[in-house]
Amino acid sequence: EGYALSQKHRKKIEEAFGWAKTVGGMAQTMYRGVERVRSRFIITMAANNLARLPKLLAA
Repeated sequence: EGYALSQKHRKKIEEAFGWAKTVGGMAQTMYRGVERVRSRFIITMAANNLARLPKLLAA
């Protein structure tokens, strides 16, 4: 039971990172420096949350 729950949680996390790499353009960053890459990542994940919002509100 614990392992199955862990796998379910991992799938949700991996989906977000997969979306960031394919749709969000984070497969290869255009920026140099930790702060700039971090800023881009935050914006990308915010866009991911906005894309997920209609599905979450419908549930």
